[in-house]
Amino acid sequence: MKASIEQQIQADARYGGLSARELESYWMPFSGNRQFKDDPRLIVGAEGCYFRSADGRNILDTLSGLWCASFGHGRTEIADAIAQAARQLDYAPPFQYGHPMAFQLAARIRDLTPNGLDHVFFTNSGSESADTALKMARAYWRMRGQPEKTRLIGRIRGYHGVNVGGTSLGGIVANRTHFGSLVEADHLSATLLPENRFSRGLPEYGAHLADQLEELVGLHDASNIAAVIVEPMSGSAGVIVPPKGYLKRLQEICNKHDILLIFDEVLTGFGRIGAGFGATLFDVTPDIMTLAKNLTNGAVPMGAVVVSGEVYNAFMEGGGPEYVPEFPHGYTYSGHPLACAAGLAAMDVFEHDRMAQRAAEMAPYFEEQIHGLRGLKHVVDIRNLGMAAAIQLEAAPGEPTRRPWDVARACWDRGMYVRQAGDTLQIGPPFIIEREQIDTMCNLLADVIPSVR
Repeated sequence: MKASIEQQIQADARYGGLSARELESYWMPFSGNRQFKDDPRLIVGAEGCYFRSADGRNILDTLSGLWCASFGHGRTEIADAIAQAARQLDYAPPFQYGHPMAFQLAARIRDLTPNGLDHVFFTNSGSESADTALKMARAYWRMRGQPEKTRLIGRIRGYHGVNVGGTSLGGIVANRTHFGSLVEADHLSATLLPENRFSRGLPEYGAHLADQLEELVGLHDASNIAAVIVEPMSGSAGVIVPPKGYLKRLQEICNKHDILLIFDEVLTGFGRIGAGFGATLFDVTPDIMTLAKNLTNGAVPMGAVVVSGEVYNAFMEGGGPEYVPEFPHGYTYSGHPLACAAGLAAMDVFEHDRMAQRAAEMAPYFEEQIHGLRGLKHVVDIRNLGMAAAIQLEAAPGEPTRRPWDVARACWDRGMYVRQAGDTLQIGPPFIIEREQIDTMCNLLADVIPSVR
């Protein structure tokens, strides 16, 4: 009986030649493992705006992988750089030693990020970047002689990865309920308001929500608050766009009370919202910025934390023997040679192909077509910024996440990858997408969304 099951699985093209044992061995992240292994969706190739499925179909990628392959899949410039690095220097220890590409990439990032963010610390993911930034914030105040400034503030429906600090400061309930109390944190309200439904770009209403930070200062006293961490645009929670003036007001309050402001730009960095960074678009330079995803166009895992000279110098001037690490933190693979090679090549693509400008130029057409889905059965909100959008669906009775799941599955069957999360469909195609592909995407969504129960 077991042999016949194995033969049936391996004969089914959807399984990509995998055995039942191989399927069962891998505990997949953020996935319904039981459902997937009964009905797998395997990807075996990618080029441009398309994936190639194990059963031989071209699948339109409407989320740039997971917001990370925004310059298009299969960039030969990046692949060649990785291959060359693997042949020349497969690994170099990052503790007390270095290799040239790490310094070169740090300088490129410094040149691209807003003035004043001048020092780059490498990690391996957005999650590690968030936790690194939080540790930096607490350590910074200790270096400044204010060790009591330890409290951290996030935002409801924010997402800062899945490590302990990021999970605690994040505000997506489903990501926290399994784990109980981790790091103590406060949360500002989300900026998703019913008054702003179907806003195009920045909502008009809601800047006053930043004033909740004043209430938390009143509760804890600023002398106990280390930092506030927010995404300029919350992507994973369903493209929650900040109201006009909100981030400026948040910065003003942080400056007033001597609180560090951290921008999590893991998703927004390098062009997603039609500018190089959220800090650029909103004219708000934080004290610390976290990056990942498009830093290597998703080709090799890598993240970065970029800090102001004031933050960096507090550690450099902290005293002690100069050979002792000023910030006792880091990873075996910080600034890995292959990741740095991918990052340098990705930055070449970003600059030479004008990727942020490309996203800004395509954004108006993308906005118009996405908002054309308003009025469809089940659709209760659409919101967008740059090349990012979310379509919020009315909850099915007793199963609030069912409809987005059903839509995503139906789209896959018809040749399109759509990311569903919570009650939303999230759309963030590669910046190289053409108008005809946007039309295909929206026409298919217009057909599928009303068809689900």
